[in-house]
Amino acid sequence: MISMHIFWLALIQGLTEFLPVSSSGHLILFAKLTSYGDQGQAIDIALHIGSLVAVVLYFWQTIKTMLQGLWQNKFLPNFENTGVRLAYYIVFATIPAIVIGGVFSYMGTDWTRSTKLIGIMLIAYSLVLWYADTKFSTAKTLKEMRLRDALLIGFAQCLAFIPGTSRSGVTITMGRFLGYNRAEVAKFSMLLSVPSILAAGIVAAYMLYNGTEFTRITMAYQAVGLSFIFSFLAIFLMMRWLRFATFLPFIIYRIVLGAALLLNAYGVF
Repeated sequence: MISMHIFWLALIQGLTEFLPVSSSGHLILFAKLTSYGDQGQAIDIALHIGSLVAVVLYFWQTIKTMLQGLWQNKFLPNFENTGVRLAYYIVFATIPAIVIGGVFSYMGTDWTRSTKLIGIMLIAYSLVLWYADTKFSTAKTLKEMRLRDALLIGFAQCLAFIPGTSRSGVTITMGRFLGYNRAEVAKFSMLLSVPSILAAGIVAAYMLYNGTEFTRITMAYQAVGLSFIFSFLAIFLMMRWLRFATFLPFIIYRIVLGAALLLNAYGVF
Protein backbone atom coordinates (compact mmCIF):
# COMPACT_ATOMS: atom_id res chain seq x y z
CA MET A 1 0.00 0.00 0.00
CA ILE A 2 1.26 3.45 -0.91
CA SER A 3 2.01 5.67 2.05
CA MET A 4 0.02 8.92 1.79
CA HIS A 5 2.95 10.67 3.44
CA ILE A 6 5.22 9.57 0.59
CA PHE A 7 2.55 10.35 -2.02
CA TRP A 8 2.32 14.00 -0.93
CA LEU A 9 6.08 14.31 -0.62
CA ALA A 10 6.57 12.89 -4.13
CA LEU A 11 3.92 15.23 -5.52
CA ILE A 12 5.65 18.24 -3.96
CA GLN A 13 9.08 17.05 -5.10
CA GLY A 14 7.96 16.29 -8.63
CA LEU A 15 6.22 19.62 -9.12
CA THR A 16 8.93 21.76 -7.54
CA GLU A 17 12.33 20.16 -8.27
CA PHE A 18 12.75 21.66 -11.74
CA LEU A 19 10.62 24.76 -11.27
CA PRO A 20 12.52 27.70 -9.74
CA VAL A 21 10.57 27.54 -6.46
CA SER A 22 12.80 25.38 -4.17
CA SER A 23 11.86 21.73 -3.77
CA SER A 24 13.91 21.31 -0.58
CA GLY A 25 12.20 24.33 0.95
CA HIS A 26 8.77 22.88 0.16
CA LEU A 27 9.71 19.46 1.58
CA ILE A 28 10.91 21.03 4.83
CA LEU A 29 7.80 23.18 5.08
CA PHE A 30 5.57 20.16 4.49
CA ALA A 31 7.08 18.51 7.56
CA LYS A 32 6.77 21.68 9.64
CA LEU A 33 3.23 22.67 8.65
CA THR A 34 1.49 19.26 8.65
CA SER A 35 0.98 16.49 11.18
CA TYR A 36 3.54 14.32 9.38
CA GLY A 37 6.99 14.16 10.91
CA ASP A 38 10.20 15.14 9.14
CA GLN A 39 10.80 12.44 6.54
CA GLY A 40 14.57 12.52 7.01
CA GLN A 41 17.43 13.09 4.60
CA ALA A 42 17.38 9.56 3.10
CA ILE A 43 13.76 9.96 1.93
CA ASP A 44 14.57 13.45 0.64
CA ILE A 45 17.33 11.94 -1.47
CA ALA A 46 15.10 9.08 -2.67
CA LEU A 47 12.63 11.68 -3.91
CA HIS A 48 15.45 13.42 -5.78
CA ILE A 49 16.51 10.12 -7.36
CA GLY A 50 13.03 9.79 -8.86
CA SER A 51 13.52 13.24 -10.35
CA LEU A 52 16.93 12.15 -11.64
CA VAL A 53 15.42 9.22 -13.55
CA ALA A 54 12.85 11.58 -15.06
CA VAL A 55 15.58 13.94 -16.31
CA VAL A 56 17.58 11.09 -17.83
CA LEU A 57 14.57 9.72 -19.71
CA TYR A 58 13.26 13.10 -20.88
CA PHE A 59 16.65 14.25 -22.16
CA TRP A 60 17.83 10.80 -23.20
CA GLN A 61 18.79 11.86 -26.73
CA THR A 62 21.06 14.62 -25.39
CA ILE A 63 22.57 12.29 -22.77
CA LYS A 64 23.05 9.60 -25.41
CA THR A 65 24.91 12.12 -27.59
CA MET A 66 27.17 12.99 -24.67
CA LEU A 67 27.92 9.34 -23.87
CA GLN A 68 28.58 8.45 -27.51
CA GLY A 69 30.90 11.44 -27.88
CA LEU A 70 32.83 10.50 -24.76
CA TRP A 71 33.17 6.87 -25.88
CA GLN A 72 34.27 7.76 -29.40
CA ASN A 73 36.87 10.20 -28.06
CA LYS A 74 38.02 7.77 -25.34
CA PHE A 75 36.79 10.22 -22.69
CA LEU A 76 39.38 12.79 -23.74
CA PRO A 77 38.26 16.47 -23.62
CA ASN A 78 37.78 17.04 -27.35
CA PHE A 79 35.72 20.24 -27.17
CA GLU A 80 35.18 20.24 -30.92
CA ASN A 81 32.66 17.45 -30.30
CA THR A 82 29.33 18.88 -29.11
CA GLY A 83 28.49 15.92 -26.88
CA VAL A 84 31.93 15.79 -25.27
CA ARG A 85 31.96 19.53 -24.68
CA LEU A 86 28.55 19.54 -22.96
CA ALA A 87 29.47 16.50 -20.84
CA TYR A 88 32.69 18.08 -19.61
CA TYR A 89 30.97 21.39 -18.92
CA ILE A 90 28.48 19.56 -16.70
CA VAL A 91 31.32 17.78 -14.89
CA PHE A 92 33.27 21.02 -14.34
CA ALA A 93 30.13 22.86 -13.22
CA THR A 94 29.42 20.11 -10.67
CA ILE A 95 32.80 20.32 -8.90
CA PRO A 96 31.98 23.46 -6.85
CA ALA A 97 28.77 21.84 -5.52
CA ILE A 98 30.66 18.70 -4.48
CA VAL A 99 33.21 20.75 -2.54
CA ILE A 100 30.68 23.05 -0.88
CA GLY A 101 28.35 20.12 -0.23
CA GLY A 102 31.12 18.37 1.68
CA VAL A 103 31.61 21.48 3.81
CA PHE A 104 27.89 21.66 4.57
CA SER A 105 27.81 17.97 5.53
CA TYR A 106 30.65 18.58 7.97
CA MET A 107 28.96 21.65 9.47
CA GLY A 108 25.52 20.06 9.71
CA THR A 109 22.34 21.37 8.10
CA ASP A 110 19.87 21.78 10.99
CA TRP A 111 20.26 25.57 10.85
CA THR A 112 19.10 25.56 7.22
CA ARG A 113 15.66 24.12 8.08
CA SER A 114 14.35 27.44 9.44
CA THR A 115 10.99 28.74 8.21
CA LYS A 116 12.23 32.34 8.44
CA LEU A 117 15.30 31.55 6.36
CA ILE A 118 13.23 29.80 3.69
CA GLY A 119 10.84 32.76 3.50
CA ILE A 120 13.67 35.26 3.13
CA MET A 121 15.42 33.21 0.44
CA LEU A 122 12.21 32.68 -1.53
CA ILE A 123 11.63 36.43 -1.74
CA ALA A 124 15.23 37.55 -2.22
CA TYR A 125 16.05 35.22 -5.08
CA SER A 126 12.70 35.76 -6.77
CA LEU A 127 13.70 39.41 -7.17
CA VAL A 128 17.10 38.44 -8.55
CA LEU A 129 15.44 36.04 -11.02
CA TRP A 130 12.97 38.73 -12.07
CA TYR A 131 15.81 41.16 -12.82
CA ALA A 132 17.81 38.57 -14.77
CA ASP A 133 14.79 37.38 -16.74
CA THR A 134 13.58 40.83 -17.79
CA LYS A 135 16.84 42.73 -18.37
CA PHE A 136 19.05 40.31 -20.29
CA SER A 137 19.14 38.77 -23.77
CA THR A 138 17.58 35.41 -24.62
CA ALA A 139 19.73 34.81 -27.69
CA LYS A 140 22.34 32.26 -26.56
CA THR A 141 21.95 28.48 -26.93
CA LEU A 142 23.88 25.60 -25.35
CA LYS A 143 25.92 25.25 -28.55
CA GLU A 144 27.42 28.66 -27.75
CA MET A 145 28.22 27.84 -24.12
CA ARG A 146 31.81 28.33 -22.97
CA LEU A 147 33.63 26.90 -19.97
CA ARG A 148 33.46 30.21 -18.09
CA ASP A 149 29.67 30.24 -18.36
CA ALA A 150 29.38 26.63 -17.20
CA LEU A 151 31.58 27.34 -14.17
CA LEU A 152 29.60 30.45 -13.23
CA ILE A 153 26.38 28.43 -13.33
CA GLY A 154 28.13 25.71 -11.30
CA PHE A 155 29.18 28.16 -8.60
CA ALA A 156 25.66 29.59 -8.53
CA GLN A 157 24.35 26.09 -7.89
CA CYS A 158 26.18 26.08 -4.52
CA LEU A 159 23.77 28.70 -3.20
CA ALA A 160 21.02 26.07 -3.32
CA PHE A 161 22.36 24.34 -0.21
CA ILE A 162 20.30 26.97 1.61
CA PRO A 163 16.62 25.85 1.38
CA GLY A 164 14.33 28.39 -0.25
CA THR A 165 17.00 29.41 -2.74
CA SER A 166 16.17 26.71 -5.34
CA ARG A 167 18.89 24.87 -7.25
CA SER A 168 17.06 25.23 -10.54
CA GLY A 169 16.22 28.84 -9.65
CA VAL A 170 19.80 30.03 -9.07
CA THR A 171 21.25 28.12 -12.03
CA ILE A 172 18.54 29.44 -14.34
CA THR A 173 19.07 32.93 -12.94
CA MET A 174 22.80 32.82 -13.66
CA GLY A 175 22.10 31.48 -17.15
CA ARG A 176 19.71 34.36 -17.79
CA PHE A 177 22.32 36.87 -16.56
CA LEU A 178 24.64 35.32 -19.16
CA GLY A 179 22.03 35.81 -21.90
CA TYR A 180 20.89 32.22 -22.49
CA ASN A 181 17.52 31.29 -23.92
CA ARG A 182 15.02 30.32 -21.19
CA ALA A 183 14.39 26.80 -22.43
CA GLU A 184 18.08 26.19 -23.11
CA VAL A 185 19.25 27.26 -19.67
CA ALA A 186 16.43 25.27 -18.05
CA LYS A 187 17.67 22.22 -19.95
CA PHE A 188 21.26 22.78 -18.79
CA SER A 189 20.01 23.27 -15.22
CA MET A 190 18.21 19.92 -15.33
CA LEU A 191 21.18 18.10 -16.85
CA LEU A 192 23.41 19.68 -14.21
CA SER A 193 21.28 18.06 -11.51
CA VAL A 194 22.21 14.56 -12.67
CA PRO A 195 25.71 14.15 -11.15
CA SER A 196 24.79 15.93 -7.89
CA ILE A 197 21.67 13.84 -7.30
CA LEU A 198 23.52 10.68 -8.32
CA ALA A 199 26.25 11.36 -5.75
CA ALA A 200 23.67 12.06 -3.04
CA GLY A 201 21.80 8.89 -4.02
CA ILE A 202 24.93 6.78 -3.52
CA VAL A 203 25.29 8.22 -0.02
CA ALA A 204 21.63 7.46 0.76
CA ALA A 205 21.98 3.91 -0.55
CA TYR A 206 25.00 3.42 1.71
CA MET A 207 22.98 4.66 4.70
CA LEU A 208 20.14 2.26 3.92
CA TYR A 209 22.50 -0.67 3.32
CA ASN A 210 24.19 -0.14 6.66
CA GLY A 211 20.86 -0.13 8.46
CA THR A 212 20.85 3.47 9.65
CA GLU A 213 17.40 3.89 8.09
CA PHE A 214 16.56 0.27 7.23
CA THR A 215 12.90 0.65 8.22
CA ARG A 216 12.52 3.29 5.51
CA ILE A 217 13.59 1.11 2.57
CA THR A 218 10.00 0.43 1.40
CA MET A 219 9.16 4.12 1.73
CA ALA A 220 12.29 4.98 -0.25
CA TYR A 221 11.21 2.74 -3.17
CA GLN A 222 7.78 4.36 -3.21
CA ALA A 223 9.38 7.80 -3.07
CA VAL A 224 11.55 7.06 -6.12
CA GLY A 225 8.65 5.73 -8.22
CA LEU A 226 6.11 8.42 -7.44
CA SER A 227 8.66 11.22 -7.67
CA PHE A 228 9.64 9.97 -11.13
CA ILE A 229 6.05 10.18 -12.39
CA PHE A 230 5.40 13.68 -11.07
CA SER A 231 8.85 14.95 -12.07
CA PHE A 232 8.51 13.75 -15.67
CA LEU A 233 5.15 15.49 -15.95
CA ALA A 234 6.59 18.72 -14.52
CA ILE A 235 9.55 18.68 -16.95
CA PHE A 236 7.24 18.06 -19.90
CA LEU A 237 4.98 20.98 -18.98
CA MET A 238 7.77 23.39 -18.06
CA MET A 239 9.75 22.88 -21.28
CA ARG A 240 6.65 23.63 -23.31
CA TRP A 241 5.77 26.65 -21.19
CA LEU A 242 9.21 28.20 -21.69
CA ARG A 243 8.86 28.11 -25.47
CA PHE A 244 6.57 31.13 -25.33
CA ALA A 245 6.47 32.47 -21.75
CA THR A 246 8.64 33.90 -18.96
CA PHE A 247 9.36 32.95 -15.34
CA LEU A 248 6.96 35.61 -13.98
CA PRO A 249 4.36 33.16 -12.53
CA PHE A 250 7.08 31.41 -10.53
CA ILE A 251 8.45 34.73 -9.31
CA ILE A 252 5.02 35.83 -8.06
CA TYR A 253 4.46 32.46 -6.39
CA ARG A 254 7.81 32.67 -4.57
CA ILE A 255 7.08 36.17 -3.27
CA VAL A 256 3.58 35.25 -2.03
CA LEU A 257 4.78 32.04 -0.36
CA GLY A 258 7.82 33.73 1.16
CA ALA A 259 5.71 36.55 2.59
CA ALA A 260 3.20 34.08 4.06
CA LEU A 261 6.00 32.10 5.70
CA LEU A 262 7.54 35.19 7.25
CA LEU A 263 4.18 36.37 8.59
CA ASN A 264 3.61 32.92 10.06
CA ALA A 265 7.11 32.75 11.53
CA TYR A 266 6.63 36.09 13.28
CA GLY A 267 3.24 35.07 14.68
CA VAL A 268 1.02 37.27 12.54
CA PHE A 269 -1.15 34.23 11.72
